[in-house]
This record gives sequence, structure tokens and C-alpha cells, in this order.
Amino acid sequence: MEEDSHSQSASLKEFYIPSYVLLPDSESETVPDVPRCPVLVFINSKSGGQLGGDLLVTYRSLLNKNQVFDVGEEAPDKALRRIYLNLETLKANGDAYATQIQERLRIIVAGGDGTAGWLLGVVCDLKLSHPPPIATVPLGTGNNLPFAFGWGKKNPGTDRHAVEQFLRHVMNAKEMKIDNWHILMRLRAPKEGSCDPIAPLELPHSLHAFGRVSATDELNKSTYAKLGCTQGWFFASLVHPSSHNIAQLAKVKVMKKCGEWRDLEIPSSIRSIVCLNLPSFSGGLNPWGTPNTKKSQYKDFTPPYVDDGLLEVVGFRDAWHGLVLYAPSGHGTRLAQAHRICFEFHKGGADHTFMRIDGEPWKQPLPVDDDTVVVEISHHGQVNILATRDCQSKSVRDPSSSPSQHGSEDCQSDDDSSHGGEEHRKFGAAETFKIPEDIDISHIS
Repeated sequence: MEEDSHSQSASLKEFYIPSYVLLPDSESETVPDVPRCPVLVFINSKSGGQLGGDLLVTYRSLLNKNQVFDVGEEAPDKALRRIYLNLETLKANGDAYATQIQERLRIIVAGGDGTAGWLLGVVCDLKLSHPPPIATVPLGTGNNLPFAFGWGKKNPGTDRHAVEQFLRHVMNAKEMKIDNWHILMRLRAPKEGSCDPIAPLELPHSLHAFGRVSATDELNKSTYAKLGCTQGWFFASLVHPSSHNIAQLAKVKVMKKCGEWRDLEIPSSIRSIVCLNLPSFSGGLNPWGTPNTKKSQYKDFTPPYVDDGLLEVVGFRDAWHGLVLYAPSGHGTRLAQAHRICFEFHKGGADHTFMRIDGEPWKQPLPVDDDTVVVEISHHGQVNILATRDCQSKSVRDPSSSPSQHGSEDCQSDDDSSHGGEEHRKFGAAETFKIPEDIDISHIS
């Protein structure tokens, strides 16, 4: 067989998955012992210049080429759907080998933060019975996600030795939970033509999963469209012309307790806002820091945990203000911690603003008449991620962490007290993934 032509070392067999597990209707084959750490590898071959392509070649030479995917050739949701359907079929036929593969399976994703977020969102949305944990290879520019979980921020080596070393680290990595976030955008639908792609937005590739959720809206049934996606969003920043501050552009609301929205008071000096769920921003900086809860203004704040269901909301005055992050214990202006945050843009502030999700920016048009553009971020479950033993990210489940309070109760995003409930349970990050109409998922939205 083709796979056997690879001169695999004993250690590489611990990661190898036979083709019959990956491909439906494959020919029967004699299988080795169950690998200790079977992996599926997803690589953005266009990330990191030539590095992505080189990494793809190396992984395919060391493992079964059928367990290594170029996300530009096959979307992760399609690949995972096919593999997991095949695994379920094999398990139903009493295949104990396939069952153990599924139980031990881990995923490696190599790309920028946008590619990593794509995988995290897809795994969350597919609602797998045993979701695999994910390790991230720093192949982008910011690499905030790999850095936060101990995988570094420098682009990796692509030779055989470097890949084998990374595989061993994946085998020994610990599992952690990380919050997943749902982003909803509501804006006026085009008067003519299709809403897909969503004119007039010029969205980056990592936002490929945006789709039209509903053709109607309770606020104005003839003109509004809701746009929704579920991805591994980790930070979103709002940057705008220096002549305007955030308070002039938008009304901001936050929810920390279920059903309780409150207006967020933003100092007039604040010109940009960062919403993040990682202790790493812009290449390893930590805008939130560790609040001193003995100070009255910080008494309701906690350290930034990646699995507490809370986003940290930080403000900055200008680029010079950001330099404070390079100082010991430096941080931005702490504004809130919340399960959900909503920006309502109205006419008059400006004709556009700039947004950034997972390090990728786009230009966001703002209302020119009496419309409202709404951008809402809400907690939407958790996914499993792999981390090194000495990573920066902290968990509320870690006994060594002793916060004064571990966030508030889990606030599900199907709460009807927000700006409508239906948009939170329609589509997921997987572009082609649709939940069957006859399945009630209101309890897991």
C-alpha cells in the first residue's frame, strides 16, 4: 500500500491513522497497534509565506497523506464530517480499533489566528460526541493563540526533525477548555441582489462563515438581515478616525449576569476597544493584566481566565497608550468583563469604522440614515485545546489559581432578553453545516 512506502519510525506510528478509518469504502488492510496519539493535521499552505507549503509536504511525507489536509483544498468542516461519519459507521459495526482512534484523536492546525479560530469554531459547531483537543502551530504574524497556550509565536521549522519534535510535544500536551464566542451582525440588507457575499462588507478570509441567518427582523421586517457565525473569536478591536471616540460612534452594552444588560460607561478619551479571551494580544501583550481586587475600582474584576465565560473589555486612548503594555504590570483601561457585549452604531458618528477579528481587519460601513448597525459578541460553549505545561493561559479549574470570584453563572446565548433569540441558533462556523429543522437545539445554543 502507498502508506506503507513511507519509512516510518516507531515513534511516528504513534500518530499514524490507517486509510480505512479516514476514507469510506476503503480497501481492508492489516492495521498496526492502535496509535497512542492519532492526529489529523490541517495546514493553511498560504500562511507564513513558503512555510505553510513546506510544512504540508513534510507532514504528508511522515504520516498518511490522507490524515493531512490543506484547508485551501478542502474545508475543515467537510473533512471532519466525512471522517466522523465513517468513524460512527465503523463503531456501529463493532470496530474496536476505530473506537479507540476516536477516543485518542487530536488535531493539529497550522496557520494564523484566523485559521486556528476557524478550526475551533468548526469543532464546536459539529457537536461531536467526543470532540478532539486542538494544538496550534504558529504560522501567522500575531500568533496570539499559539503563544497563549505555550506553542510559541515564532514560525516553526518545517524539516522532518522539527515536525517530529512538535508531534512529541502534542502527545505530551495537557488538555484545557477555552471559551467559544458567537458573533452576530445586524445591518440593512441590500435593496437589490444577493446578500451572499454580504455587500457592502469586504470581509477577510477568516470570516468566510458569515451567512444570512434571517431575511426578516423584528425591528424592521422589510429591510433588516441578521448575520451570524460561531467561531473561536478571541479578540475584536474597534479602531476609528482620531477625531472620534468610541462614545461618539456607538452605544455599548454588556451582560455579566444572565438577562441583565447594562450600559457601559466609556471615558471620552477612549478611541479603541479590545474584547479578548486570551492573555495574549498583538504578539504577546496582555492588555488586561491582573487586577488588584483590593482597589475599589477593580473589586468586581478577576484575572483573565480562558474558560470562565467572560470577555475582557479594554480601552485605549491612542497608539501611545498601547506602549504602557510594554511596562511591567502595564495594562489598558479596564472597562468590563462580560458574557456578552453589544455595540449599537447609529447615524452621525462617522461613515465607517475599522474592525479586526483574529488579527484580520476590515472596513465596516456605518449607518447613513436612521438605521442601526449592531455587532454583538456572546458566549457560545467551549472547545478543548492542547497546551504546554508552562503556558500563560490560566483556567478557573486549576487548583493553583485562587481568584476572588470565578465569573458569574454560565449565561446561555439563547436568552430572549437580548436583541432577539433566534439568530443565536441557526448556523454555525462550518460554512455548509446546517442543523436539521426537526432537532431542538434551544438547550445547547
